[in-house]
Amino acid sequence: MDAFFASVELLRYPQLKGLPVVIGGGRRKIDDALRQRHADKSPGEIPVGDFPLLEDYVGRGVITTATYPARKFGVGSAMGMMKAARLCPQAIVLPVDFEEVRRYSRLFKSTIAEIAPVMEDRGVDEVYIDFTGVPGGQREGGRVLARLIQRAIFERTGLTCSIGVAPNKLIAKMASEFDKPNGISVVYEADVQTRIWPLPVRKINGIGPKAEVKLAKLHLHTIGDIAAQQREWLIDNFGKSYGAWMHDAAWGRDDRPVVTESEPVSMSRETTFDRDLHAVRDRAELGAIFTDLCARVAADLQRKGYVGRTIGIKLRYDDFKIATRDHTIEHFTADAKTIRQTAGQCLKRVQLDRRLRLLGVRVGKLVKADSPEARPAATDGADAPHRVAEQAPYEGTLDLF
Repeated sequence: MDAFFASVELLRYPQLKGLPVVIGGGRRKIDDALRQRHADKSPGEIPVGDFPLLEDYVGRGVITTATYPARKFGVGSAMGMMKAARLCPQAIVLPVDFEEVRRYSRLFKSTIAEIAPVMEDRGVDEVYIDFTGVPGGQREGGRVLARLIQRAIFERTGLTCSIGVAPNKLIAKMASEFDKPNGISVVYEADVQTRIWPLPVRKINGIGPKAEVKLAKLHLHTIGDIAAQQREWLIDNFGKSYGAWMHDAAWGRDDRPVVTESEPVSMSRETTFDRDLHAVRDRAELGAIFTDLCARVAADLQRKGYVGRTIGIKLRYDDFKIATRDHTIEHFTADAKTIRQTAGQCLKRVQLDRRLRLLGVRVGKLVKADSPEARPAATDGADAPHRVAEQAPYEGTLDLF
Protein backbone atom coordinates (compact mmCIF):
# COMPACT_ATOMS: atom_id res chain seq x y z
CA MET A 1 0.00 0.00 0.00
CA ASP A 2 1.24 3.52 -0.82
CA ALA A 3 2.18 5.56 2.29
CA PHE A 4 -0.55 3.56 4.01
CA PHE A 5 -0.85 5.27 7.40
CA ALA A 6 -0.75 8.71 5.80
CA SER A 7 -3.16 7.74 3.03
CA VAL A 8 -5.71 6.57 5.58
CA GLU A 9 -5.52 9.99 7.25
CA LEU A 10 -5.99 11.76 3.90
CA LEU A 11 -9.30 9.95 3.48
CA ARG A 12 -10.37 11.70 6.68
CA TYR A 13 -8.73 15.02 5.78
CA PRO A 14 -8.86 15.28 1.96
CA GLN A 15 -7.88 18.97 2.15
CA LEU A 16 -4.31 17.80 2.95
CA LYS A 17 -3.82 15.93 -0.33
CA GLY A 18 -0.73 17.10 -2.18
CA LEU A 19 0.82 18.54 0.99
CA PRO A 20 3.74 17.21 3.05
CA VAL A 21 2.21 15.24 5.93
CA VAL A 22 3.95 13.00 8.47
CA ILE A 23 2.30 10.43 10.71
CA GLY A 24 3.67 9.64 14.17
CA GLY A 25 4.74 11.19 17.40
CA GLY A 26 1.96 10.29 19.78
CA ARG A 27 -1.64 9.34 20.27
CA ARG A 28 -4.75 10.98 18.98
CA LYS A 29 -4.78 13.98 21.32
CA ILE A 30 -3.55 16.25 18.53
CA ASP A 31 -6.40 15.94 16.10
CA ASP A 32 -8.95 15.27 18.86
CA ALA A 33 -8.24 18.80 20.05
CA LEU A 34 -8.34 20.04 16.46
CA ARG A 35 -11.80 18.63 15.91
CA GLN A 36 -13.05 19.96 19.23
CA ARG A 37 -12.10 23.48 18.11
CA HIS A 38 -14.06 22.91 14.91
CA ALA A 39 -16.99 20.94 16.30
CA ASP A 40 -19.31 22.67 13.82
CA LYS A 41 -17.31 21.40 10.81
CA SER A 42 -16.72 18.01 9.27
CA PRO A 43 -13.06 16.82 9.30
CA GLY A 44 -12.77 17.69 5.62
CA GLU A 45 -13.79 21.31 6.30
CA ILE A 46 -11.12 22.12 8.89
CA PRO A 47 -8.84 24.86 7.48
CA VAL A 48 -5.39 23.62 6.48
CA GLY A 49 -3.79 26.47 8.43
CA ASP A 50 -5.17 25.10 11.71
CA PHE A 51 -3.35 21.77 11.52
CA PRO A 52 -0.24 21.33 13.73
CA LEU A 53 3.12 21.69 11.97
CA LEU A 54 6.20 19.56 12.37
CA GLU A 55 8.30 22.61 13.24
CA ASP A 56 6.33 22.95 16.49
CA TYR A 57 6.78 19.31 17.50
CA VAL A 58 8.79 18.63 20.67
CA GLY A 59 9.53 15.07 21.70
CA ARG A 60 11.23 11.85 20.68
CA GLY A 61 8.63 10.33 18.45
CA VAL A 62 9.54 8.68 15.18
CA ILE A 63 7.78 8.89 11.85
CA THR A 64 5.56 5.96 10.96
CA THR A 65 5.19 7.13 7.38
CA ALA A 66 5.13 10.30 5.31
CA THR A 67 3.27 11.42 2.21
CA TYR A 68 5.23 11.53 -1.03
CA PRO A 69 5.44 15.36 -1.01
CA ALA A 70 7.14 15.10 2.41
CA ARG A 71 9.51 12.40 1.16
CA LYS A 72 10.87 14.82 -1.43
CA PHE A 73 12.50 16.67 1.49
CA GLY A 74 14.27 13.53 2.70
CA VAL A 75 11.69 12.67 5.34
CA GLY A 76 11.01 8.95 5.77
CA SER A 77 9.76 6.15 7.97
CA ALA A 78 11.59 5.47 11.26
CA MET A 79 13.22 8.93 11.20
CA GLY A 80 13.13 10.92 14.42
CA MET A 81 10.52 13.65 14.19
CA MET A 82 12.86 16.33 15.50
CA LYS A 83 15.30 15.52 12.68
CA ALA A 84 12.43 15.51 10.19
CA ALA A 85 11.38 18.95 11.47
CA ARG A 86 14.73 20.35 10.36
CA LEU A 87 14.27 18.88 6.87
CA CYS A 88 10.61 19.79 6.36
CA PRO A 89 9.36 22.17 9.09
CA GLN A 90 6.23 23.03 7.09
CA ALA A 91 4.97 19.43 7.13
CA ILE A 92 1.68 18.79 8.89
CA VAL A 93 1.94 16.23 11.68
CA LEU A 94 -0.82 13.80 12.65
CA PRO A 95 -0.82 10.82 15.04
CA VAL A 96 -1.57 7.23 14.06
CA ASP A 97 -5.13 5.97 14.24
CA PHE A 98 -4.35 2.28 14.69
CA GLU A 99 -7.97 1.21 14.78
CA GLU A 100 -8.72 2.87 11.45
CA VAL A 101 -5.50 1.57 9.90
CA ARG A 102 -6.33 -1.99 10.94
CA ARG A 103 -9.84 -1.61 9.50
CA TYR A 104 -8.51 -0.56 6.11
CA SER A 105 -5.86 -3.28 6.28
CA ARG A 106 -8.54 -5.95 6.65
CA LEU A 107 -10.54 -4.32 3.85
CA PHE A 108 -7.79 -4.25 1.23
CA LYS A 109 -6.67 -7.80 2.07
CA SER A 110 -10.18 -9.21 1.79
CA THR A 111 -10.52 -7.42 -1.56
CA ILE A 112 -7.36 -9.10 -2.86
CA ALA A 113 -8.42 -12.51 -1.54
CA GLU A 114 -11.61 -12.35 -3.60
CA ILE A 115 -9.48 -12.11 -6.75
CA ALA A 116 -6.33 -14.07 -5.86
CA PRO A 117 -6.88 -16.21 -2.76
CA VAL A 118 -3.30 -17.54 -2.41
CA MET A 119 -2.06 -14.60 -0.34
CA GLU A 120 0.63 -14.23 2.33
CA ASP A 121 0.02 -11.56 4.94
CA ARG A 122 3.21 -9.59 5.58
CA GLY A 123 1.93 -7.01 8.01
CA VAL A 124 -0.55 -4.22 8.10
CA ASP A 125 0.19 -2.81 4.62
CA GLU A 126 1.85 -5.52 2.54
CA VAL A 127 1.07 -8.95 1.07
CA TYR A 128 2.54 -11.46 -1.34
CA ILE A 129 0.16 -13.01 -3.90
CA ASP A 130 0.67 -16.16 -5.98
CA PHE A 131 -0.87 -15.51 -9.43
CA THR A 132 -0.04 -18.97 -10.79
CA GLY A 133 -3.46 -20.57 -10.46
CA VAL A 134 -5.57 -17.46 -11.08
CA PRO A 135 -7.43 -17.54 -14.42
CA GLY A 136 -5.78 -14.97 -16.68
CA GLY A 137 -3.05 -14.40 -14.13
CA GLN A 138 -0.27 -14.70 -16.70
CA ARG A 139 -1.69 -12.21 -19.23
CA GLU A 140 0.90 -9.55 -20.05
CA GLY A 141 3.19 -11.15 -17.49
CA GLY A 142 0.67 -10.58 -14.72
CA ARG A 143 0.09 -6.90 -15.47
CA VAL A 144 -3.61 -7.37 -16.31
CA LEU A 145 -4.36 -9.03 -12.97
CA ALA A 146 -2.27 -6.43 -11.14
CA ARG A 147 -4.37 -3.66 -12.70
CA LEU A 148 -7.54 -5.47 -11.67
CA ILE A 149 -6.33 -5.70 -8.06
CA GLN A 150 -5.35 -2.02 -8.00
CA ARG A 151 -8.73 -0.99 -9.35
CA ALA A 152 -10.66 -3.22 -6.94
CA ILE A 153 -8.73 -1.90 -3.93
CA PHE A 154 -9.28 1.70 -4.98
CA GLU A 155 -13.00 1.20 -5.53
CA ARG A 156 -13.38 -0.51 -2.14
CA THR A 157 -11.12 1.78 -0.07
CA GLY A 158 -10.16 4.90 -2.01
CA LEU A 159 -6.50 3.92 -1.50
CA THR A 160 -3.74 3.16 -3.98
CA CYS A 161 -1.11 0.44 -3.97
CA SER A 162 2.01 -0.44 -5.94
CA ILE A 163 2.57 -3.96 -7.23
CA GLY A 164 5.74 -5.76 -8.25
CA VAL A 165 5.27 -8.87 -10.43
CA ALA A 166 8.20 -11.27 -10.63
CA PRO A 167 9.13 -14.97 -10.65
CA ASN A 168 9.67 -14.99 -6.86
CA LYS A 169 9.08 -13.06 -3.65
CA LEU A 170 12.59 -11.56 -3.46
CA ILE A 171 12.38 -9.78 -6.81
CA ALA A 172 8.68 -8.94 -6.43
CA LYS A 173 9.48 -7.11 -3.19
CA MET A 174 12.09 -4.98 -4.95
CA ALA A 175 9.88 -4.43 -8.01
CA SER A 176 7.03 -3.11 -5.87
CA GLU A 177 9.24 -0.10 -5.05
CA PHE A 178 10.15 0.72 -8.65
CA ASP A 179 7.15 2.82 -9.63
CA LYS A 180 5.50 4.20 -6.50
CA PRO A 181 2.87 5.45 -6.00
CA ASN A 182 0.13 3.50 -7.78
CA GLY A 183 2.60 1.71 -10.03
CA ILE A 184 2.97 -1.74 -11.54
CA SER A 185 6.42 -3.15 -12.35
CA VAL A 186 6.87 -6.49 -14.09
CA VAL A 187 10.35 -8.00 -13.81
CA TYR A 188 11.25 -11.18 -15.69
CA GLU A 189 14.06 -13.57 -14.85
CA ALA A 190 16.03 -12.21 -17.80
CA ASP A 191 15.78 -8.68 -16.38
CA VAL A 192 17.87 -9.36 -13.25
CA GLN A 193 21.14 -8.07 -14.70
CA THR A 194 19.68 -4.90 -16.21
CA ARG A 195 17.11 -3.94 -13.54
CA ILE A 196 18.30 -5.53 -10.30
CA TRP A 197 22.09 -5.45 -10.43
CA PRO A 198 22.41 -1.63 -10.63
CA LEU A 199 20.46 -1.22 -7.35
CA PRO A 200 22.18 -0.49 -4.00
CA VAL A 201 22.80 -3.54 -1.84
CA ARG A 202 20.24 -2.41 0.75
CA LYS A 203 17.47 -2.97 -1.80
CA ILE A 204 17.76 -6.69 -1.05
CA ASN A 205 15.32 -7.42 1.75
CA GLY A 206 17.63 -9.02 4.35
CA ILE A 207 20.70 -6.84 3.92
CA GLY A 208 20.66 -4.40 6.82
CA PRO A 209 22.85 -1.43 7.82
CA LYS A 210 25.63 -3.53 9.40
CA ALA A 211 25.95 -5.77 6.36
CA GLU A 212 25.90 -2.69 4.13
CA VAL A 213 28.84 -1.18 6.02
CA LYS A 214 30.83 -4.40 5.75
CA LEU A 215 30.03 -4.72 2.05
CA ALA A 216 31.13 -1.12 1.47
CA LYS A 217 34.47 -1.84 3.17
CA LEU A 218 34.87 -4.67 0.66
CA HIS A 219 34.04 -2.20 -2.15
CA LEU A 220 30.69 -3.84 -2.88
CA HIS A 221 28.04 -1.16 -3.32
CA THR A 222 25.52 -2.56 -5.79
CA ILE A 223 23.71 -5.87 -6.07
CA GLY A 224 25.75 -6.50 -9.22
CA ASP A 225 28.94 -6.09 -7.19
CA ILE A 226 27.78 -8.95 -4.95
CA ALA A 227 26.76 -11.09 -7.93
CA ALA A 228 30.26 -10.70 -9.37
CA GLN A 229 31.81 -12.44 -6.36
CA GLN A 230 32.35 -16.15 -5.99
CA ARG A 231 29.95 -17.90 -3.61
CA GLU A 232 32.91 -19.28 -1.62
CA TRP A 233 34.36 -15.78 -1.19
CA LEU A 234 31.06 -14.49 0.18
CA ILE A 235 30.84 -17.48 2.52
CA ASP A 236 34.38 -16.82 3.77
CA ASN A 237 33.50 -13.19 4.52
CA PHE A 238 29.88 -13.49 5.71
CA GLY A 239 29.49 -17.04 6.97
CA LYS A 240 28.16 -20.24 5.41
CA SER A 241 24.45 -19.49 5.59
CA TYR A 242 24.38 -15.70 5.07
CA GLY A 243 27.10 -15.69 2.43
CA ALA A 244 25.37 -18.40 0.37
CA TRP A 245 22.02 -16.63 0.71
CA MET A 246 23.59 -13.32 -0.35
CA HIS A 247 24.98 -14.90 -3.52
CA ASP A 248 21.61 -16.43 -4.42
CA ALA A 249 19.78 -13.16 -3.68
CA ALA A 250 22.14 -11.16 -5.90
CA TRP A 251 21.35 -13.55 -8.75
CA GLY A 252 17.61 -13.23 -8.10
CA ARG A 253 17.17 -16.77 -6.76
CA ASP A 254 14.46 -17.34 -4.16
CA ASP A 255 12.41 -20.51 -3.76
CA ARG A 256 10.29 -19.44 -0.78
CA PRO A 257 6.62 -20.27 -1.32
CA VAL A 258 3.74 -17.90 -0.66
CA VAL A 259 2.63 -18.98 2.82
CA THR A 260 -1.08 -18.46 3.33
CA GLU A 261 -1.06 -19.16 7.06
CA SER A 262 1.65 -18.50 9.62
CA GLU A 263 1.75 -18.19 13.37
CA PRO A 264 3.32 -15.20 15.14
CA VAL A 265 6.44 -15.97 17.16
CA SER A 266 5.93 -13.18 19.67
CA MET A 267 3.96 -10.03 20.44
CA SER A 268 5.36 -6.91 22.00
CA ARG A 269 4.67 -3.32 22.92
CA GLU A 270 7.21 -0.59 23.50
CA THR A 271 7.31 3.16 23.90
CA THR A 272 9.95 5.87 23.54
CA PHE A 273 9.69 8.55 26.21
CA ASP A 274 9.39 12.27 25.51
CA ARG A 275 12.24 12.75 28.01
CA ASP A 276 14.71 10.41 29.65
CA LEU A 277 13.24 8.79 32.77
CA HIS A 278 15.08 7.51 35.85
CA ALA A 279 14.02 4.31 37.59
CA VAL A 280 14.11 5.95 41.02
CA ARG A 281 13.23 9.60 40.49
CA ASP A 282 10.53 8.81 37.91
CA ARG A 283 9.38 5.57 39.47
CA ALA A 284 5.66 6.38 39.52
CA GLU A 285 5.61 7.47 35.87
CA LEU A 286 7.64 4.45 34.75
CA GLY A 287 5.42 2.15 36.77
CA ALA A 288 2.30 3.45 35.07
CA ILE A 289 3.89 3.08 31.64
CA PHE A 290 5.09 -0.41 32.50
CA THR A 291 1.62 -1.48 33.64
CA ASP A 292 0.05 -0.06 30.49
CA LEU A 293 2.52 -1.88 28.22
CA CYS A 294 1.82 -5.20 29.96
CA ALA A 295 -1.93 -4.62 29.71
CA ARG A 296 -1.69 -3.79 26.01
CA VAL A 297 0.40 -6.88 25.23
CA ALA A 298 -2.15 -8.98 27.14
CA ALA A 299 -4.99 -7.37 25.19
CA ASP A 300 -3.19 -8.08 21.89
CA LEU A 301 -2.76 -11.73 22.84
CA GLN A 302 -6.38 -12.08 23.89
CA ARG A 303 -7.73 -10.32 20.80
CA LYS A 304 -5.72 -12.59 18.48
CA GLY A 305 -6.30 -15.75 20.52
CA TYR A 306 -2.74 -16.55 21.66
CA VAL A 307 -0.95 -17.36 24.90
CA GLY A 308 2.79 -17.40 25.57
CA ARG A 309 5.40 -18.65 28.02
CA THR A 310 8.46 -16.44 27.52
CA ILE A 311 8.06 -12.92 28.92
CA GLY A 312 10.74 -10.31 28.44
CA ILE A 313 11.67 -6.65 28.64
CA LYS A 314 13.65 -4.25 26.49
CA LEU A 315 15.36 -1.10 27.72
CA ARG A 316 17.19 1.58 25.77
CA TYR A 317 19.39 3.80 27.91
CA ASP A 318 20.24 7.45 27.41
CA ASP A 319 23.44 6.40 25.59
CA PHE A 320 21.31 4.34 23.16
CA LYS A 321 22.64 1.01 24.45
CA ILE A 322 19.98 -1.68 24.65
CA ALA A 323 19.41 -4.31 27.33
CA THR A 324 16.99 -7.23 27.03
CA ARG A 325 16.06 -9.90 29.54
CA ASP A 326 13.43 -12.65 29.45
CA HIS A 327 12.11 -15.48 31.56
CA THR A 328 10.17 -18.59 30.56
CA ILE A 329 7.41 -19.58 32.95
CA GLU A 330 5.94 -23.05 33.40
CA HIS A 331 2.51 -22.30 31.97
CA PHE A 332 1.10 -20.37 29.02
CA THR A 333 -0.58 -17.06 29.73
CA ALA A 334 -2.30 -14.03 28.25
CA ASP A 335 -2.93 -12.50 31.66
CA ALA A 336 -1.82 -8.91 32.25
CA LYS A 337 -1.04 -9.55 35.93
CA THR A 338 1.16 -12.57 35.19
CA ILE A 339 2.95 -10.73 32.39
CA ARG A 340 3.65 -7.78 34.66
CA GLN A 341 4.90 -9.95 37.53
CA THR A 342 7.29 -11.87 35.29
CA ALA A 343 8.47 -8.79 33.41
CA GLY A 344 9.06 -7.14 36.79
CA GLN A 345 11.35 -10.00 37.74
CA CYS A 346 13.28 -9.43 34.51
CA LEU A 347 13.80 -5.81 35.52
CA LYS A 348 15.76 -6.99 38.56
CA ARG A 349 18.38 -8.42 36.22
CA VAL A 350 19.28 -5.16 34.43
CA GLN A 351 21.10 -2.01 35.49
CA LEU A 352 18.73 0.80 36.40
CA ASP A 353 21.28 3.42 37.43
CA ARG A 354 21.09 5.27 34.10
CA ARG A 355 18.25 7.16 32.54
CA LEU A 356 15.99 5.34 30.09
CA ARG A 357 14.79 6.38 26.64
CA LEU A 358 12.62 3.38 25.84
CA LEU A 359 10.79 0.59 27.61
CA GLY A 360 9.26 -2.49 26.01
CA VAL A 361 7.50 -5.71 27.04
CA ARG A 362 7.41 -8.89 24.95
CA VAL A 363 5.67 -12.27 25.17
CA GLY A 364 7.10 -15.13 23.10
CA LYS A 365 6.81 -18.91 22.57
CA LEU A 366 3.22 -18.38 21.48
CA VAL A 367 0.58 -21.02 20.85
CA LYS A 368 -3.11 -20.74 20.11
CA ALA A 369 -5.10 -20.26 23.31
CA ASP A 370 -7.40 -23.15 22.42
CA SER A 371 -4.61 -25.56 21.46
CA PRO A 372 -4.04 -28.77 23.46
CA GLU A 373 -0.59 -27.48 24.39
CA ALA A 374 -2.06 -24.43 26.13
CA ARG A 375 -5.09 -26.03 27.75
CA PRO A 376 -3.50 -27.73 30.80
CA ALA A 377 -1.98 -24.44 31.97
CA ALA A 378 -5.09 -22.27 31.69
CA THR A 379 -5.35 -21.57 35.40
CA ASP A 380 -4.33 -17.92 35.49
CA GLY A 381 -7.17 -16.48 33.44
CA ALA A 382 -5.61 -17.11 30.04
CA ASP A 383 -8.61 -19.24 29.10
CA ALA A 384 -11.00 -16.44 30.06
CA PRO A 385 -9.86 -13.24 28.34
CA HIS A 386 -13.16 -11.54 29.13
CA ARG A 387 -12.35 -11.78 32.84
CA VAL A 388 -8.74 -10.68 32.41
CA ALA A 389 -9.81 -7.59 30.51
CA GLU A 390 -12.02 -6.54 33.40
CA GLN A 391 -9.30 -6.72 36.06
CA ALA A 392 -8.22 -3.56 37.81
CA PRO A 393 -4.69 -2.33 36.96
CA TYR A 394 -2.15 -4.47 38.79
CA GLU A 395 -0.21 -2.74 41.57
CA GLY A 396 2.50 -5.25 42.36
CA THR A 397 5.16 -4.67 44.95
CA LEU A 398 7.93 -6.76 43.46
CA ASP A 399 8.75 -4.30 40.66
CA LEU A 400 11.58 -1.84 40.71
CA PHE A 401 9.35 0.83 39.15
